[in-house]
Amino acid sequence: MTYQNYINCDRDQLLEKMAELLPEKRLNHCLGVEKAAIELAERFGVDKDQAGLAGLLHDYAKKLSDQEFLELIDCYELDPDLKNWGNNIWHGVVGIYKIREDLDLQDSEILRAIEVHTVGASRMTDLEKVIYVADYIEHNRAFPGVELARELAQTSLNQAVAYETARTVEHLAHQGLPIYPQTIETYNAYVQYLKED
Repeated sequence: MTYQNYINCDRDQLLEKMAELLPEKRLNHCLGVEKAAIELAERFGVDKDQAGLAGLLHDYAKKLSDQEFLELIDCYELDPDLKNWGNNIWHGVVGIYKIREDLDLQDSEILRAIEVHTVGASRMTDLEKVIYVADYIEHNRAFPGVELARELAQTSLNQAVAYETARTVEHLAHQGLPIYPQTIETYNAYVQYLKED
């Protein structure tokens, strides 16, 4: 994987740049998501280069300051309501603008997969589902339910999306935290797949 068809540097240069932006644990997570995304792409007939790059870059903007995110929201005239949220939403939905600026990434499918990797969408392409699921199941993850999520991802992206979204909504509700509207839309669109055998 070189990714030079998509960005202004090769993979090694990208990893050097990411190592300056992200702590080691976060970078290892990104590498884990890259690996999981490529495996899922092979299984479900998705472009491996797009999946690998989107997986590697999905948390590229995770350590930007709140101020930088707020400035990006203003600069790109994004929905002002975004300012009411925080890093968990921003690093995908707003982070893609930082990725475009830094790496000259123009591939709209990769950018969209990164944009929705934490919030999902009521309609997702297979590439978007791959990144959404890979982020949840990559091999560094260890939490109750991750093994079942990995099992589901062996056979059905839709079931894996449904399971992950249901767990996320449940977790946020249990913590008494607000749930991003698009995440509710994802839940409503995919919950039917939880009932499939």
